Amino acid sequence: MHGGVNLRWRMSRDKSTYYRYGLLLVFLIILVCLLPACSPVYVLRAGYEEAKILWYRKPITDILRHSTTLDAPTRDKLQTVLRVRQFAEQELGFRVGESYSSLSELPSPPTIHVVTAAPRTHLESYTWWFPIVGSVAYKGYFDAEEAQAEARRLETEGYDTYIRTAAAFSTLGWFADPLLPHLLRYDAQTLTNIVLHELFHNTFYLSGQTAFNESLANFAGHRGAIAFFAQENGVADAATQQVQAIWERELAVSQFLEYARQRLTALYTSPLTEEEKLKQRTSLFVQLQEEFRQLPGAVRQTADFASVQLNNAVILQYLMYLQDLGMFEQLYTQNNGDLRSTLQRISALAEEADEPFAAVRTQVQAAAGVSRQLETAVYAEK
Repeated sequence: MHGGVNLRWRMSRDKSTYYRYGLLLVFLIILVCLLPACSPVYVLRAGYEEAKILWYRKPITDILRHSTTLDAPTRDKLQTVLRVRQFAEQELGFRVGESYSSLSELPSPPTIHVVTAAPRTHLESYTWWFPIVGSVAYKGYFDAEEAQAEARRLETEGYDTYIRTAAAFSTLGWFADPLLPHLLRYDAQTLTNIVLHELFHNTFYLSGQTAFNESLANFAGHRGAIAFFAQENGVADAATQQVQAIWERELAVSQFLEYARQRLTALYTSPLTEEEKLKQRTSLFVQLQEEFRQLPGAVRQTADFASVQLNNAVILQYLMYLQDLGMFEQLYTQNNGDLRSTLQRISALAEEADEPFAAVRTQVQAAAGVSRQLETAVYAEK
């Protein structure tokens, strides 16, 4: 396996912990099987795969202490994950629990295939309903054929669809999520971002607000990675500069996607017929991809927007993780670069609002207005 991890020992298991998780899994499966909105077969498969992931966990501290087969880069990454967990809990106030304190080594590591969908002339995500988390704008499968079957079903009903694979996922703190072995293929900066992103999901999650949850976790992951490496190595260090540059490119893509969203919304809300909208959107997709190719090379490399076959599901998939990142960044700046208090402020605003993006935007605009008033007052005194 890439990264040099070669776990040949028998996995140790905390029986009481495993039984507790097992009972919770059984409870959730029974609950969902009673609900017509979810397929019992789907839930049973998901529960089975999650149980396997938990069963093959090994504490990272034990791996570092006892393994004689780890290569140096992999050992460094595992140690980084433990430090990131500590940073997230102590410096950012995340609800860490035991998540990412273990590594799950499976005979066949799982690949999660994520299905998203949208109407062909509306930028509005198709949603699935699940207990606890509510409406979600994607559905994950551990089997590629099942994901493709769901996409075909939705396409016959007139929806755009998109299937992608996910690098990681969160059980939102219900289970102690382990590090999956394929994540060790990433460099330390990307790995740090992913772990912080998923740990933030343990800390904050709004039912039925997929785009807000993912975009805010994206902000937390990127900004958290910058803060982590700045604390570890200093602001001028190459690793810190790298994650800062990646975040700036992410902000640029987010800004472009907002421009694309506005262009598409104007078309879809126009008085044109459905047939004409579909015809014009094809030309608009081509134009948007050409404009994306004109962005700086480093920005283009952060996304496959210019090469993927665009449809509304693809656009919304990008927006799911990149919506209004500049707004979060602006509030972070207004808050004097204090990431912990910024995330707490955003979370509090979102929890009290029906439209979380709008609530945060109102706060940003209000703070900007106060700042301008203060600047005017200072200028008048001079």
